[in-house]
Amino acid sequence: MAILVLGIIIALVLFFVLGFTSDNDEVYTDAKGKTHVKKGPKVWRTGKKQFAALAVLILAVLFSSITVVPTGYTGILTTFGRVEDRTISAGAHLILPWQNVVKMDNRTQKVQISTDAFSSDIQQVDLQLSVNFCIDQETAQELYRTVGINYYDNVMYPRILENTKAVFSQYSAENLIAKRNTLSDLIAESTSSDMKEYGITIVSIAIEDIDFTDAFTTAVEAKQVAAQNKLTAETEQAQKTMEEEATAKRAVIAANAEAEKAIIAANADLEVVKVQAEAALYAGEKEAEMNKRISESLTDSLLRYYWIKQWNGQLPTTVLGNGADYMIDLTN
Repeated sequence: MAILVLGIIIALVLFFVLGFTSDNDEVYTDAKGKTHVKKGPKVWRTGKKQFAALAVLILAVLFSSITVVPTGYTGILTTFGRVEDRTISAGAHLILPWQNVVKMDNRTQKVQISTDAFSSDIQQVDLQLSVNFCIDQETAQELYRTVGINYYDNVMYPRILENTKAVFSQYSAENLIAKRNTLSDLIAESTSSDMKEYGITIVSIAIEDIDFTDAFTTAVEAKQVAAQNKLTAETEQAQKTMEEEATAKRAVIAANAEAEKAIIAANADLEVVKVQAEAALYAGEKEAEMNKRISESLTDSLLRYYWIKQWNGQLPTTVLGNGADYMIDLTN
């Protein structure tokens, strides 16, 4: 439309300016020999110049009637500001000079948002959010009709801020960093529900940075240091207890080993005594058996034989008679 208006203005100016020309111009020479032209009265004449002006007008109308919708966009056709019922797809199209095409981007778009929020324990945090979204091609016309081209500022941005603050208020400051992915999902879920009625799809929302106040950061660092020191002390105490328990266990094991050793030695000695006793008993039984057999095998003739065999040829010096209670010395 702007091209058409500008072309019409230029064509009309050229048409009227170039249509007037001078007539009956007089040429004369002055006393010094210089040639001068005296313009005659202006008259209206049509000619090539007027046709050139008309050509400019025609070209302006032609160019204003051609519009190009880039790939990834939806063209919203308007006539004197009124939204038509049809849309224009990507490509070149011929429209009426008094019509206009608003290009709505259907590609995935990304915006960065800086805001702040409060945790459930009233700790302020500064946030950096990254939001990816896109417009549904089928509902782009309705979005333009009801909201306009500034749909991000009018509906998206306020809802994102509201949902972000609502989600952060449900968690304590200490849990915010650990729950970053959960927070992002909750904000995206709430915002997606809000934007569905406008035909806007929330692709993703990411929390890129969470910045706490200096006082809270200092307090958290002090708490972490204290927790680390406590953990170190507990670890050292546990190590010492473990070493003491290991020493006690080793002492018990050594004592048990010595006791087992003493028991084994005592059992061994008992077995030796038992074996020796059994051996002595066996030897006594054998000797008694042998003596019994010898006793049974002895006769008067055998005894006399051994007596004679062992006699050294000397007569006895004493003799004890049968039934006598005294001894006779035979040497006297």
